[in-house]
Amino acid sequence: MAFSYPAETMSALLRRGNDGDPAIGAPERSTLTHGGLRALATRTIGDLNRMGIGRGDRVAMVLPNGPEMAASFVTLACGVTTAPLNPAYRKDEFEFYLSDLNAKALVIQDGTDTPARAVAEERGISVLSLVPDLSAPAGSFTLKPQGALSGSPSSSGMAEAKDIALVLHTSGTTSRPKIVPLSHINVTASAYHIGKTLALTRNDVCLNIMPLFHIHGLIAATLSTLAAGASVVCTPGFNALKFFSWFEAANPTWYTAVPTMHQAILTRAARNAETIKNGRLRFIRSSSSSLPPQVMDELESVFGATVIESYGMTEASHQMTSNPLPPAKHYSGCVGIAAGPDVAIMSPEGEILPPDTIGEIVIRGRNVTLGYENNPSANATAYTNGWFHTGDQGVMDAEGYLRLTGRLKELINRGGEKISPLEVDTILMDHPAVAQVVTFAMPHDKLGEEVAAAVVLREGASLTERELREFCATRVADFKVPRKIIFLDEIPKGATGKLQRIGLAEKLGVRG
Repeated sequence: MAFSYPAETMSALLRRGNDGDPAIGAPERSTLTHGGLRALATRTIGDLNRMGIGRGDRVAMVLPNGPEMAASFVTLACGVTTAPLNPAYRKDEFEFYLSDLNAKALVIQDGTDTPARAVAEERGISVLSLVPDLSAPAGSFTLKPQGALSGSPSSSGMAEAKDIALVLHTSGTTSRPKIVPLSHINVTASAYHIGKTLALTRNDVCLNIMPLFHIHGLIAATLSTLAAGASVVCTPGFNALKFFSWFEAANPTWYTAVPTMHQAILTRAARNAETIKNGRLRFIRSSSSSLPPQVMDELESVFGATVIESYGMTEASHQMTSNPLPPAKHYSGCVGIAAGPDVAIMSPEGEILPPDTIGEIVIRGRNVTLGYENNPSANATAYTNGWFHTGDQGVMDAEGYLRLTGRLKELINRGGEKISPLEVDTILMDHPAVAQVVTFAMPHDKLGEEVAAAVVLREGASLTERELREFCATRVADFKVPRKIIFLDEIPKGATGKLQRIGLAEKLGVRG
């Protein structure tokens, strides 16, 4: 797929939309136009410059989901480096992230009680209150410093292409979180990749239910939409009970989410059949973790729309591969074809492997970070001959369609036998009583690791551990059958709704 890049800075990307066309909306709010968004960006960067904050300065953002968060990310990134943080962090976490980022300022919503404020004040970080203008279109705001702020930034005005637009931390599941700096070239490229893949036009409306401190919501839902001159309706965050009322009000042409959100939406779909029927979805997008094939099939059946599964990561400014829209082929259990960067499969020795060979997925391209910040040891192992190691294992067929077989760190090593938890997930999900499952490694005295699974049953269903193990044993080799199955009301999830494999055995207190 050939891509064009009409802009390589955030401020230039925002020029695409027509002045009077809708850009950012919210439930029960009037819509901010593209012209209004551009004016907001100019005013906001001018205000920051007068406060002594400019290009290269890092501004942390601790804001609730909604139109102001979307608008502030887009507008601030035009002239400073943004660093969105999860508002649910506790004080110790804010102390780590604000220090690690070397933030010059912190933006918090006016009147919000957050431990981030005290941490910033203790560290001499300027606090800026974001004051929403609820009488104006959705996303309108002003920034007010807490105390006098003035001076001249080291560099003012709108950012240039190689400036850093966005910094995010890796999840840090198995190690200290690493800082991922993403330039304007990186993030604008990814926005155009997504827009091309999804054939976005000015007439499209995205309903965003993803958190806006995460690359998925920031780039896939928000920036790709604005780059296409289209509009995004920003909810206060994911809420399965409110999804269909938001859906009805926004009348979106698409939405994007993680698999657990799609599953929650499906549980309420039957009672909202009329709303679905009256909708105009072109497609549904899924990313950030593997979508069970059974869930894809059910989504397509219930909504009557194509489900496009994409594969992304922070270091790639989100999208790496994606299933294409019809009439091209798309497959359940597959994350599609290269959709931005070059994608290949590499051996442990650093050789690019032929089709239908399992190995590590590697990428290179315009949207890929140039390296982790202040972490030479991580960078030394992250790149081979210009290829970035994703840490994911997969296989690509002769047509370029990629299937993930698991995170290398999540593969279960049972006495030397390597087991893909994704494979076991898919088998267990085939049981009609199973609603959700995550397979994981649990410690074992003799084998090192053993296979375990956490399962949520469908409402009203009953199933024993023995019955589910017997079901699984008819479909996979005996060594892959979970030796322990735990039934839960809810499986622990991360901040973005992703199911967590690593550390789950310890969290649940299980051993083989």
